[in-house]
Amino acid sequence: MIVVGLTGGIGSGKSTVAKQFHKKFGIPTYISDDEAKRLMVNSETIKSDIIALFGAEAYLGSALNKPLISHAIFNNKALLEQMNAIVHPRVADHFKSWLSEQNAPYILKESAILFESKGDKICDKIITVTLDKATKIERLLKRDDTTVEKIEAIMKQQWTDAMRIEKSDYLIVNDTIAHMEDQVAEIHNSILNKFV
Repeated sequence: MIVVGLTGGIGSGKSTVAKQFHKKFGIPTYISDDEAKRLMVNSETIKSDIIALFGAEAYLGSALNKPLISHAIFNNKALLEQMNAIVHPRVADHFKSWLSEQNAPYILKESAILFESKGDKICDKIITVTLDKATKIERLLKRDDTTVEKIEAIMKQQWTDAMRIEKSDYLIVNDTIAHMEDQVAEIHNSILNKFV
């Protein structure tokens, strides 16, 4: 089965694009961040590793203490890398299991850090979603309880759009819903015509 990676920086609208592929064309989509969040709550192994790294206060009851962890890894690259080393291999294993159950011409694997986590190595094709920085920040301030400083710190830890585009097969400029939908349809048809 063809694995199509879908990536883009924080606030670019990757999840919206993934939903469009699923809603319009029935393409199975794996949202890596959502699955990582689920695993951090449901996997006892991951929970014990996170508690070993951050302490017992890493969880509030069964819920992940996101403010504590966000604050701890904010501008602490070593701690972020340790956290990623706990979560990313487990998400990769979960993805392989999920993939084996799919039956479609191709699937989408959505990940903000597709290249950084080496997730691109298992993808046959890659789509990058872009949006201008000012609009990304505006959207994130509305969506999340955050600050411009925190958003820019996350952006600095991620690859730039130029770096992603250079290694991608397709580009979606997510400036308007209509334009995004047109680009999704074009890419879907291209994948079916060329690779399926």
